[in-house]
Order: sequence, then structure tokens, then C-alpha cells
Amino acid sequence: MELLYISAAFLAGFIALRCKLPPLVGFLVAGFGLNSFGFHSTPALTTLADLGVTLLLFTIGLKLDVKTLLNKEVWGGATLHNLLSTALFTLFLVILKQLGLTMFAEMAFNQLVLIGFALSFSSTVFAIKLLQEKGELNAKYGTVAIGILVMQDIFAVLFLTISTGKIPDITALGLFALPLLRPLLYKILDKAGHGEILVLYGVILALVAGAGLFEIVGMKPDLGALLLGMLMAGHPKASEMAKSLFNFKELLLVCFFLNIGLAESPTLNGFLMALVLMLLLPLKGILYYAVFHLCRYRVRTSMLATLTLFNYSEFGLIVGGVAYKMGLLPGTFLVAMAMAVSLSFLLAAPLNSMSNKLYTEAAKRLKEFDPERLNSNDKLIDFDHAKIVILGMGRIGSGAYDELESRYGKQVLGIETRTDSVELHCKQQRNVIHGDATDPDFWERTINNNNIELILLAMPNGTANIYALEQLKSRHFHGKIAAIAKYDDEETQLHQQGVDAAFNIYNEAGSGFARDVCEHLHLQIATIKTD
Repeated sequence: MELLYISAAFLAGFIALRCKLPPLVGFLVAGFGLNSFGFHSTPALTTLADLGVTLLLFTIGLKLDVKTLLNKEVWGGATLHNLLSTALFTLFLVILKQLGLTMFAEMAFNQLVLIGFALSFSSTVFAIKLLQEKGELNAKYGTVAIGILVMQDIFAVLFLTISTGKIPDITALGLFALPLLRPLLYKILDKAGHGEILVLYGVILALVAGAGLFEIVGMKPDLGALLLGMLMAGHPKASEMAKSLFNFKELLLVCFFLNIGLAESPTLNGFLMALVLMLLLPLKGILYYAVFHLCRYRVRTSMLATLTLFNYSEFGLIVGGVAYKMGLLPGTFLVAMAMAVSLSFLLAAPLNSMSNKLYTEAAKRLKEFDPERLNSNDKLIDFDHAKIVILGMGRIGSGAYDELESRYGKQVLGIETRTDSVELHCKQQRNVIHGDATDPDFWERTINNNNIELILLAMPNGTANIYALEQLKSRHFHGKIAAIAKYDDEETQLHQQGVDAAFNIYNEAGSGFARDVCEHLHLQIATIKTD
């Protein structure tokens, strides 16, 4: 049975990909299609879906800067949005009840408040999956959105604890000792190598030390996986571990999106209620934008973060399930919520694929803050006297920086999206600043960018490099542009977009290795002449 589900997911996902939509749209459609033919979720599929979510949150924790959550824009923004959206959603539902709408007529006020609370959350899995596919997980708007989602997960833990009356065991206090185990966990990671043991260690940390341990003491398992990932985030191999788990996690998440479509059988009443709930989605988006604007983020940051969070959360299903078991909500709401979550995903996916185009149009009508009043994390970028700029300061970008600096001195500038990486480079005496090269406003926000003679696109995500190249060409940049590519089709696309030089990192690694060997070993092997 599961093989049939996976086959259907592949076919629908492939079609969605060819239609330039995120594959997860296809997975959702496949789930609904199978459900319409009488197929339902299985225990095995549900288990795989849960594992996928747990691994996803663990890998996000590996990349998450805990200081992000301490920003008042994050915890304050998440709290304000949750309170406002719950209140306004409840008011909307009360109005529908007073108008005599059948599906809400018999619901009590506390039930409507509970529905409003469930609708205030956005999907962590969906949002992060979109950011990964766009290569913008570390972009400013991406880190803001993730911070909001983490805070919402914390609200979820509080709700489940209060609503079920289940107080964590006294042993939960022992979780505060986890940071004391960090040296031991780091030492094991040092010895884990780079192959299957590294992958297995990541799975053990996520599922056993994280989710399993938290579940034993009465806490939310997914939160345990996230926090353990954050505990390991400071290790130099944290990024490598996240990459090693990537394909495994992606396969399991296919089951998650399939499971949403398979979980509930659609009914006419449920579908009508879902459509009513979808009317609240624009209001949710407006509230997100208002909160981000209040924090003085730029228009683009506010808008793209809003689009990333423009959906309902699978947590709404958990709230509904708990409330249903306690007799607080009718069963029809579970069906409606399942359909509303799925419909919100189907609507949000294409909107996010067009997010930059939507921003370009909206920016003509939305007023930007004065540069001096912008959020300190979202201000102008000063290139100073740099003539060479490297976009992406990973291993390749760092190597290129060191080589170019040895040739041309202090005229090289690195741009990196991760703040922790920027701090590390600065400690190593490299001239690196924080910035997002995929931001359409990036070059408009720069100071002294007319001095730039060479730009290297060294971001690890091929889509990000191509998009940055498009931005440069659209702004008539007159210097030289070179870029890296992982695959032949990426290299071809870069040339088609007008890059001056494109380098396949796998091909160049081999030639670079041979060149260094010859130079360092001073090889003088006689050439064999052929007729």
C-alpha cells in the first residue's frame, strides 16, 4: 500500500515541478486524490511523517542562532500576532454566529475562541520547506519567519500542557542539565567521521536524545528535537550533519504532506466550513505584515516573511484533536481544519514561488521607512572601498577570498547571510559583512557599489546564484561576474543568463587538485610524444 502512495506522490510531485510549482503541492494533491478513491493513511505512513517532522526541526536547530529568539522583534512579534489574530478571528466567527450561519450557530463562545487560537498558527514544516527550496533559509526574512515559528511552537507546548492538564514530570527539571552534556556530545561528533556514522549520530540525537527524552518527561517531542539541534549548532560540523540528513529528511517529509491529504475524508459541510476559514487567511497575512512593519523592517522583509507564514498550521489539527477528545469541539471541525490547512498550502505555494514578483509590484504602492529609522538588522550596506565582492562565504567563498586577498590586498569584501558566520570570519581578520544577495533591494541598499569590478557568486544554492545574477543584470552592473555551479544544467543556465565565467565545483576540484600537486611536488614528468 505504501508503495502505491509513494508512486502517486512521485508522479504528482514531478508534474508540479514541471509546472514550476513546489513539489509539495503535488504531494498534497496526490493525498487528496488517493483519499477520493477510498484510500486512507496507514500507521506506517503516519510514523514516517512524524519522523520527517522531527528530523526537520532538528536540522533547523542545527542552523538556528539562539540569539535570534532573544530579539524583541521575534518574541514580541510572535506574542502580539498570536493575541491579535486570536481576538480578531474570534470576533469574525462570533459575527457569523450572530448572522445565523448554521455551522457556527450552536458553538459556544469558548469554542469559537479555541478555533481562533488554532487558526493563529502557521506551519513550521511548510514554511521551512519553502525557504529551503528557494535557498533563502538564512535570508533576513527567513530568519525572522523561523523565529516566529519557534515561538509559536513554544506557545503550542504551553497550550497542550494547560488544556490536557498534563504537567511535565518532575524529571523534566533534569533537562536543564543538557547543556552540561554538550562537551561530551561535541567530542562524539568530532569522532563520528563524515559517512554513515555521522548520519546515524544525527538520527540518534534527534529521535532519542531529543524527541524521545522530552516525551519521557512529558514534554513535546518535536520541541526536544529542535532544542537539541540548537544545542549542537555551535559545533563546526553542525552544518555538515544537517547536509548529511537532508535527503533522508526530505524523503520522510513526502509522507508528511501525503498524510495531510489522506488523513480526513472530505465532506460537503467540512468543505464549506473550510472555505469560510480561508476567508480569514488574508486577515492573518495583514496582521503579520502590520507586526513586521511595527518592528521597522523594510517592505521586502515584511512582505516575504508574511508570505512565508501565509498558511494555516498542522498544529490546528492537533488543537482540534485535543479539543474533540475533551468534548470542546464537534468532529466536523476536524475535517474542516484538515481541508483548510491543505487549501492554505495549495494557495501559499504558488504565491511564494512568485514572491519576488509580487514584492516588485507591491513596492510601488507601499511606503518604505526612512533609512535612519530602519531596524538595525535591516539597514543599508556599505561596500566602502572594495573592488571585489564575494557573495557567499562558505568553504568555496572563503578559499576564494584568501586567494584574492593575497593577490589584491584589502580590496576584497565578503557578503554572508548568516550572522554567526560573519562573526567568525571577522575574528579571522576577513572583511565580511552581513547581507542577502538574493534580495532585490540588495544592490539598491549598497553604498559605493559603482567601484566594484568583479563579483563572485559563491553561494552553495544554485538557485540563489542564478537569482543574484538576474538581479545584477537587471540593474545593469558593468563589472565582471563569475559563479560556481554544482550541476551541468546550472552551469548552462548561468551562461545563458550572461555570466562572464561559470565553474563546475566538482570538475574544478579535480583540476585544482592536480595543479596543486604539480606545483607543490615540482613534478617534471617527461611528456610522451605521439605520432
